[in-house]
Amino acid sequence: MTLRLREIKLQLEDEEALLPGRIAQLLGLKSTELHSLKLVRKGIDARRKSAILKVYTLEFEVADEKAVLCRHADNPHLSLVEVPSPMTPVVCSQQRKVIVVGMGPAGLFAALTLRRSGVEVLLIERGKPVAERLKDVQSFWRDGSLNPQSNIQFGEGGAGTFSDGKLTTRINHPLVTEVLKSLVAFGAPEEILWQAKPHIGSDRLRKVLVRMRKKLQDDGVEIRFSTCLTGIEQTGRGLAGAILNGDQFEACDSLVLAVGHSARDTYRMLQQRQIALESKSFAIGLRVEHPLEAINRIQYGIASHPQLGAAEYSLAWQDKLSGRGVYSFCMCPGGVVVNASSEYGGVVVNGMSDYNRDANWSNSALVVTVGRNDFCSGDPLAGVAFQRYWEEQAFAAAGSTGSVPGQPLLGFLNGASGDLKTSCQPAAVATELAQVLPAAVTESLRRALPQFEKRMRGFVSPEAMLLGVETRTSAPLRILRSDEGCSVSLPGLFPAGEGAGYAGGIMSAAIDGIKTANHVTCHLNSF
Repeated sequence: MTLRLREIKLQLEDEEALLPGRIAQLLGLKSTELHSLKLVRKGIDARRKSAILKVYTLEFEVADEKAVLCRHADNPHLSLVEVPSPMTPVVCSQQRKVIVVGMGPAGLFAALTLRRSGVEVLLIERGKPVAERLKDVQSFWRDGSLNPQSNIQFGEGGAGTFSDGKLTTRINHPLVTEVLKSLVAFGAPEEILWQAKPHIGSDRLRKVLVRMRKKLQDDGVEIRFSTCLTGIEQTGRGLAGAILNGDQFEACDSLVLAVGHSARDTYRMLQQRQIALESKSFAIGLRVEHPLEAINRIQYGIASHPQLGAAEYSLAWQDKLSGRGVYSFCMCPGGVVVNASSEYGGVVVNGMSDYNRDANWSNSALVVTVGRNDFCSGDPLAGVAFQRYWEEQAFAAAGSTGSVPGQPLLGFLNGASGDLKTSCQPAAVATELAQVLPAAVTESLRRALPQFEKRMRGFVSPEAMLLGVETRTSAPLRILRSDEGCSVSLPGLFPAGEGAGYAGGIMSAAIDGIKTANHVTCHLNSF
């Protein structure tokens, strides 16, 4: 049996070689009595900036686990490791074909799982392979030439390809470990298995995606890029197949719909085919940017340290006047702010970081919840129209050039203008940001910022810049599905991931893709 000990603390300058001795000291053992030590988690405790600590969780074996547990029954940090039951893969009993739509995390992990179950898989993606996609994104930043099918939102890897590659999730599920192990097998850094806040970084994530693609192809998955789902065909029994690129019919037994949160044309097509959809709450706002060293000083009390990475933060506040939540989202330490548009005539901002997080700026979305009352419509696609309207306002406010509207944070608070100093790609234009947001969102942000300053002294400063608009925090609707993962409107259609309204981020989307694939296999075995 294996024991787990949490909250093992070392000073910032201490070497990890001291850990066995520290465990032995805490448990009244000799270091030689500890065997098979395994690092499970590593984090930073910076609550006391004068005494920052490294905090570890380790697993290990001893000769008499029961005796150690008995002697330390009052230690809440010591426990017996419960070995989870192995997850038995669902095997397809007959030769079946499934189309998986979208090569974001939900689609990729659904395709991997289905192929392991013996299903014939066609994996389609409207965008391009990641290397070609990167060229299209760089071209957009360089000269404004947007490719609506190959950009930060669409292409191999999904929207998360151009992000920080965060792998944090609130889901407590055995599949979390399985997804992390899979990513490591495809080339992700091994430390994601034990980091308290794991990330891959946009640069390394692109390499992981290439290896995933090769694995899928080696296993017999057919992959088609520049292939868009434009229709679905059905019979009295349910799904019959898909229409691709407007005129190509492809028969299938089931279809996994993992299209991502920006597939607005797909949402419209589903509505026209009378697939049950419902609008849902999401959040919009701005992206805030500070110098990297400024955030480090706020969080650590120092500008840099070789044992500390770029500092992160998480902020949340409930606006009692409006009833809206205001919170930070997708924080990118040591990164850049980018125009992440996927449609002509709109501006969407996002943040991205490479693995080393060594750029000169740190940024995060600051967003406010919006819901059906803001959309003023019973149309399930009203949230899409709401997003698009404010993206178009931002485009116009920045001169209709593809630049991003921006304003110093202090100017946003007092309605003044000021010079912009920002990492933004391709460029930022000084604008009064109140004109590119709903009044209620502006008001909530202005009330929240002083509250955030109380929690992070120096957050509201002359160095801080705001850029907008951030509208694609999550899908603005949900494609309704049953407990068995199938669309409530069409047997054989399986909505999955963030675009379907059931995930938020790389990890939760990947896990939903795996679960959906198992639902599909069970469905295929039922007829």
